Amino acid sequence: MARGSTRPTSRDVAQAAGVSQAAVSLVLGDKWRGRVSETTAERVREAARELGYRPNLAARNLRLGRTRTVLLVVPALTTEFFAGVYTGAARVAARHGFGVVLYPSPEGVGPARDPFASAQAALDGVIASSMAADALTAIRGDQLPLVMLDSDPDGSLGAATVNLDIRDGIRQVTEHLLALGHRDFLHLAADIPSWTFHVRARELAARVGSLPGASLRTAAAPISIEGALAAAEAALTDVDGGRRPTAVVCDDDKLAAGVYKAARRLGLRIPEDVSVTGLDDLALATALDPELTTVRLDAELFGERGMEALLAVLEGRAPAEGDIPVELVVRGSTARAGG
Repeated sequence: MARGSTRPTSRDVAQAAGVSQAAVSLVLGDKWRGRVSETTAERVREAARELGYRPNLAARNLRLGRTRTVLLVVPALTTEFFAGVYTGAARVAARHGFGVVLYPSPEGVGPARDPFASAQAALDGVIASSMAADALTAIRGDQLPLVMLDSDPDGSLGAATVNLDIRDGIRQVTEHLLALGHRDFLHLAADIPSWTFHVRARELAARVGSLPGASLRTAAAPISIEGALAAAEAALTDVDGGRRPTAVVCDDDKLAAGVYKAARRLGLRIPEDVSVTGLDDLALATALDPELTTVRLDAELFGERGMEALLAVLEGRAPAEGDIPVELVVRGSTARAGG
């Protein structure tokens, strides 16, 4: 079938019938009795007839568990965080007799090559971590069960979405810095157009904006130490006659490492002249001097929950709800403003 085909998918049937994709799978696979009502089953069948939906028989056979293989799509293999996501997902998969194939999207959050065509893989389902929606076009087109990680739950392509409580992480960072008397903030933002980074920016702006007299500047940078160095050096130098930020909130620990280099070039001391925070709690956080105050994200638990959600979808169960808690780890990179 051509890539541009408008053939209806099980998601279309689910939307038309007002049910979940799992319910569609149960009804069209004739496994609905005792799980959904007869009225719901008829509504699904009617929606399928009206849309002209024809199940992908190959994908349907895979959903019966014959391959017991799952694809995990991540933006890159070069970060410690996604290694943890894979470890957690593989651990749960192994307990249930599944294997996990790791697939890095070549363009990060951009459109990905079709992994099904390139690997000719036989798969039961897909877990996609931290991906923009357009990167998953090929995956959705294959009609395999999909669980999204680190994605907008309201606009998700997947049958389930699993998120870390990033909003609360930013809340913890901001409250910590405000309690230390900081009022002039710089947000060193990841230059990546994805939901998780938009959430961080919105929450930080809302928190700082709620305090009279507080200010927030934003500088965007690629997630690299050199990119962060250049962006932070420019932002901390060009203050336009205003007050230099006393606190730099970074979207990632690697960005924070770039801020350390920029501060030293400018003769600024951390934390006496400028406090710095990160997000992830990578090994890098304790290699920096002073050690970095950051938000700890449990990458392995994230992967575990993603795999558990996909298993639930495959079995026609409702995945567990609720975001995964995160924790602010206070170290030596933050201190009282003017201290």
